[in-house]
Amino acid sequence: MNMMRLTAAVLTAALSAAVMSVSAAAAQAAGSEPVFHATHNAWLVFTKGEGRERVCYAASRPTESLPANVQHGEVFFLISTWASGAAVEQPSFLAGYALRPDSPPRARVGSDRVTMYVSETEGFIELQRDASRLVNAMRRGATMRVEASSQRGTATVYEFSLSGVTAALRQVGELCR
Repeated sequence: MNMMRLTAAVLTAALSAAVMSVSAAAAQAAGSEPVFHATHNAWLVFTKGEGRERVCYAASRPTESLPANVQHGEVFFLISTWASGAAVEQPSFLAGYALRPDSPPRARVGSDRVTMYVSETEGFIELQRDASRLVNAMRRGATMRVEASSQRGTATVYEFSLSGVTAALRQVGELCR
């Protein structure tokens, strides 16, 4: 239980910046702090903002970060929904370092693979159909692998547990209705 509180505290601090950069709606909610709601195995649920400006999201940290001999910083995978309807179940990857734009992150769940585009320390999926395909694969899968490259060219690999992602996304949807 103490570990869950510690993880929630770490995520709250780190995800505050992440959610702020995801959309204009989140930027308008700048005065509010993320609110932790629940843990669903490897996934935590947060909200930020109020009313139509509310952003609800599930977040997870990698279970494995490679190579082991480099500093990865705070790394997360998020799936966000806006109460305004601007986005529903939008996946994003947040690295603890600047990503290399010419070598964008790639997420893989089973045989489903999606390439992201880079915005500084974040990776996003451009097409909604690809985002939906990845989230659906996440609901069916057990693990997700994200490969990325730092601005300096260091190749990194992250494994994320998908245990609890379905329950977390169900709660995210309820919170941002």
